[in-house]
Amino acid sequence: MNKITKKSFYSFLALYLISSFIFLSLAAYWFFNSQVSMEMSNNFYKMNHIADEVSAQIIHADMKKVPLKLKHFDYGRVAVFSKEKKLLQGDTITDVDFNKDFYMQDGVFTLVSRRSAGHLGIEYIVVQSAKCMDNVAKIKNQIAYAVIITAFLIIIIAVFLSYMFLKPIRDKMQEIEEFVKDATHELNTPITALMMSTSRLKVQDKCNEKVLQNISISTKQLYDIYASLSYLSFDNKSEDALLTAFDKVVQEDISYFRELLSKKNITIDAHLEVCPITIAPTKAKMLINNLLSNAIKYSTPNSTIKITTTKNSLSIEDEGIGIAKEKLQHIFNRFVRANSYAGGFGVGLSIIDAIVKEYGFRLSIDSTENVGTKITIEF
Repeated sequence: MNKITKKSFYSFLALYLISSFIFLSLAAYWFFNSQVSMEMSNNFYKMNHIADEVSAQIIHADMKKVPLKLKHFDYGRVAVFSKEKKLLQGDTITDVDFNKDFYMQDGVFTLVSRRSAGHLGIEYIVVQSAKCMDNVAKIKNQIAYAVIITAFLIIIIAVFLSYMFLKPIRDKMQEIEEFVKDATHELNTPITALMMSTSRLKVQDKCNEKVLQNISISTKQLYDIYASLSYLSFDNKSEDALLTAFDKVVQEDISYFRELLSKKNITIDAHLEVCPITIAPTKAKMLINNLLSNAIKYSTPNSTIKITTTKNSLSIEDEGIGIAKEKLQHIFNRFVRANSYAGGFGVGLSIIDAIVKEYGFRLSIDSTENVGTKITIEF
C-alpha cells in the first residue's frame, strides 16, 4: 500500500474501532446496570420470601405450642429479636438499624421485618445477605470477559472490513499510478520527437519534409492526449448536440492522420455515404478520432484500413494484431489495455463507449488475433 492508501486504511480502521468501542462500552454499561437492577430486585424478593417463611414458622409454632426452631437458609443469615431488640434465636447479627426496613451497608443487605406480629414475644425478623453483591461482582467479571472477547473480534472484523472496503480505492490508486506511468511514456515520445526535430532545424538551418512530418505527427499526438485527458476531466456534457454530417467529420479525420498513415504506409479504403447524426461536434470528432487512432496504432505497416459510413452507421476495419476473445468484454473499461503492442494508456475505447451510451448508439466489435478488428456503430 502507498502512503495515501495506508492513511485511508488507518483512518477508516481508527474511526471504525473508536465508534465500535464507544457503542460496545455504552451497551456493556447499559447491560451491567440492567443486570444489577435485576439482581437487586431478585435479592429483595428472596430476602422478603425468607422473612415470610420465618414469620409463618413463628406463627405456626405459637399456635401449635411447640418450641421454635429457625430454619437454615443458604442465601443469608436469619435472627429474631424481642421488642427490646434482644437476640432471641438465630444467627449472630450485629449493627442492625431497627429504624430502617431495608438497607445496604458495606456490601451487606439487611431486611428488618415485623411480620411475626408479636408471636412468641418476637417483634423483629432480621435477614442479612451478601449474596447480591457477590453476584454483582460475578456479573461484572462476566461482562468484562465478554467485552474483551467482543473487542478482539471487533478488531479482527475491522481489519477485514478495512481491507475489503478499501480494495476499490487500492485498485483505483493502482490504476491511477499505471495511468500516470503510461501517460508519461506517451507524452515522452512526441515531446522527444519535437525536441529532436527542432534540434535538427537549428543545425540544418532549414526545413525538410521529414522534419516537418515529425513535428506535425508529434504535435497531433500531443493534442490527442490533451483531448482525451480533457474529456476524462470535464466530459464536455454541457455542449449541445447538433445535426452533424458525420461523413465529413470522418473525411477530415482521415486528412488529420495523413502524416501518420504515410509514415506507417497504411492505406485508407473509404466508402463514405452521407451520414447525418445528432451529436455534439466535439464528441463526433472524438468518436472517429479515437477509433481511427486505435486502428492506425494497432495496424501493421503496409496494411489497409476500411472505413464505411451509411446513412445510419459507421464501420472501421483494420488488418492489425486483433484482440483475444477473453479480453473483448473488458477493453471498454477505463485504463484497460488489451496488449502493450503500441503503448497508450487505455482510455480511447472507454471514451468511445461513454459517447455511444450517452447518445443511445449501438456498438459491436468483431476481432480475431493476427487478423484484425472491425468495430461498427449504429446511430
